[in-house]
Amino acid sequence: MTTTSTSTDTADAVHRWLRDNARPVHGTDAADTGPDLRTLTDHLAAATVVGLGESTRFSRQTYGIRDRILRTLITEHGFRALAIQDSARSGARLAAYVRAGVGDPHTALADAWRPLRTAETVTTLEWLRAYNIDHPDDRVGVFGIRPADAEPADYDEVLAYARRWAPDRAEELAAHLTPIRSAHRIDEHVQRHQGIHPGRPFAEDARAALTLLHSLPQPAGPEAAAAYSTALDRARLIVSFHENSVAGRGGFAGDDPQPARTIIDHHRTTGARIVYWDGIAHTAGIEIGLGPAETRFHGEGSGLRAYFGTGYLSVAIGFHHGDLGKVIAPVPAPELIDADLGTVDLPAYFVDLRDDAPPEIRRWRAAPAQMRVISGVYDPAADAAARLAVSSPAAAFDVLVHIRETSPVHWLPDPAGG
Repeated sequence: MTTTSTSTDTADAVHRWLRDNARPVHGTDAADTGPDLRTLTDHLAAATVVGLGESTRFSRQTYGIRDRILRTLITEHGFRALAIQDSARSGARLAAYVRAGVGDPHTALADAWRPLRTAETVTTLEWLRAYNIDHPDDRVGVFGIRPADAEPADYDEVLAYARRWAPDRAEELAAHLTPIRSAHRIDEHVQRHQGIHPGRPFAEDARAALTLLHSLPQPAGPEAAAAYSTALDRARLIVSFHENSVAGRGGFAGDDPQPARTIIDHHRTTGARIVYWDGIAHTAGIEIGLGPAETRFHGEGSGLRAYFGTGYLSVAIGFHHGDLGKVIAPVPAPELIDADLGTVDLPAYFVDLRDDAPPEIRRWRAAPAQMRVISGVYDPAADAAARLAVSSPAAAFDVLVHIRETSPVHWLPDPAGG
């Protein structure tokens, strides 16, 4: 905040209000129990969809609080579905495990989106499975909000076709597909950030592979024709995956109504009330701006708010500073809401932005603001770029959860050994 007398008075009033209205959270691990989140979950109980957004996907504490809220909404308030930021194919494997015990959580997560492949997610899935065993007639489901994405096995399918039916072109095809399948372990934009990207945009190699496949003579016979059709389908999925990645789109921003529609359709089809897990940029109930340039972004939350109105409630879970695994996040810049929240001397707490408040607090909640958001390309030296902007915190989020200090999630071993 600036240092004029008026802004200083406002800042003091905000900090007093936060201290007076902060409700402590005593446990940030999924297994923690207690009444400390009861006021929050009771306030969320009437919603049709609850968005639980986190400012980073690398914090054990933000994950733990999110999991605690999920469990209470399921056990005490009748929510019966968890929507995740992953593809329909991955979501189907997770659903098969939690609903029917097919496989185990580690194998179900093997081809999931990288931020989901943690010991913390395993704990969530195991809890959901145990709940469903105890409630066989009232089970909880899981689903991915994105359309079906390519997976590593699809690359194998395409190469297997070429090696059998066009062996003279198989190595050429492999030269396109082998480098780009690494994006399923480390996102392409993260590879660029880490300096390990091979150079050529992955979408170009994916399109070249599809073009090469189209150019192959089609062998005769029903078996070969079926194999060729399957290989083409898989190659098209690979192209779509890379074209629609962050690197393929040229940035995080974009307008994609499909994920919100997936959640809406799931509710309309099943009647289930849904908990939606994602980053705060996606769960915010209004359009946001990303980065220093404030590139405009309509996340799924804005589509859910437009459809459900007050039936969509959004919780933003952030933190002040701490260890995220590969990096240490410093204290937030003073102009960020996270810095204001950090003036409360509690390890973790929440405030409800819908609570009654004096006029100066209502003005603060309705004024434009910035919040920290940390992705896989975060650089502490460029912390000022790691932010999102909202026209109003109270319009974007109903509840703010703040954690003083964070520690990293526990990553599962990479099945590919990378």
